[in-house]
Amino acid sequence: MKAPFKWDTYSDQPLQLKDKSFKKKMRKNESLSLLKTILTALIVLPISLVLMPFVKRKQINSNEFFSMGVDFQREPEKTIEFIEELNIDRILLRFKLWEMNSLNELKEFIQKLENKKIILKILQDRENIEDLGLLKNNLSTIFETLGYSVDIYEIGSTINRAKWGFFSVDEYSKFYQVAYDLKTTSFPNIKLIGSGVIDFEYHFTAHTLFNFYKYKYDGISSLLYVDRRGAPENIQFIFALTDKIAWLSTMIWLSPKTTQELHITETNWPISGTTPYAPTSEFECIDEESYADFMLRYYMLAFASQQVESVSWHQLIAPGYGLIDNRDGLCKRSAFKTYKFMIKNLKNAQFLRLDIKRDYYILQCLVNDQLLQIHWSTKSTTLKNEDFFEAYSRDGELIKDETLNIGSSPIYLYIIKEVSQKVNCL
Repeated sequence: MKAPFKWDTYSDQPLQLKDKSFKKKMRKNESLSLLKTILTALIVLPISLVLMPFVKRKQINSNEFFSMGVDFQREPEKTIEFIEELNIDRILLRFKLWEMNSLNELKEFIQKLENKKIILKILQDRENIEDLGLLKNNLSTIFETLGYSVDIYEIGSTINRAKWGFFSVDEYSKFYQVAYDLKTTSFPNIKLIGSGVIDFEYHFTAHTLFNFYKYKYDGISSLLYVDRRGAPENIQFIFALTDKIAWLSTMIWLSPKTTQELHITETNWPISGTTPYAPTSEFECIDEESYADFMLRYYMLAFASQQVESVSWHQLIAPGYGLIDNRDGLCKRSAFKTYKFMIKNLKNAQFLRLDIKRDYYILQCLVNDQLLQIHWSTKSTTLKNEDFFEAYSRDGELIKDETLNIGSSPIYLYIIKEVSQKVNCL
């Protein structure tokens, strides 16, 4: 990356910008765009908030909802084995514009992922942001090389963090415009998604969705982290994860610049004791069991919204936040089993409903014409293990105890077919 930007290979993200005078100067240069962001947000956010209850749910394809972020340069052969073991159909890959010499390596990796739908997150650097001619050449090379082996191209990422290179939404819009112009002139059938705002900072999102640039998105990407709030059900201001998704979906519904698709292309929790690999401070980190619980519950809440096309977990192999720790060999964390069992049960699931009462959650789905309930609670309680239950733990162990302990770790309850049919009739 071009100075003063530097990449942290431990946490797979840019290092914080230390030059405060540089940041101040760059933001001052973009003061007009920042003003437009504020004014746009003052109009769009209240209107979309009022209209939230009127946005209809869709029927989300569960086969493509579950997505896993992988690094094509980190243990590539083992990565493919793990992907097959997890049995996931959608993969997210990252590609750095400042490493164009690795494009053929990426192509070879993709060719080994037979029948997988690929989201390619194209990461920017300051040089490509400032030199749009260079960006055009690089994007054109990427599109020509990879073509339709990539299902979705995500243009840019984390646009509201200065260390990632952008200092305003206008800078991002000019960046995305280059990709859109290439699509309209030379690559009409590729699919482009964008916006790429991280966290619950919807004033930036509003500006990416409502502006006068002549581009459109084929869907919206969001890096909707909630890790700093702890559990995925926790409230930020008055908004839980489900509310944040609904609000974002409403803005997408209102915007003339995009189709009605939302992809959460990055989320995770940092794991305690993994410094310097954790992307945050130890204060935000959690233990491995909580990590597995929170991951599963995040997926369940996002799936229940029926407003998110895919959620890409970040990521498969990473010491500070991955399903597999590679500091001393390749060690699968318990979350690997959790993800694998989640896919096994929900890959072909049809969502029915989500019931929430006094911090107790029940997600109900149909799986191969059988009723599946997933129970969890933020306050520990118990449930009788009825004769017509087939109960499994979060990681797939059959539970035969007379009493089920319902708490942080979700429990899968299959209802035997005869009872399930009666429930459906009701």
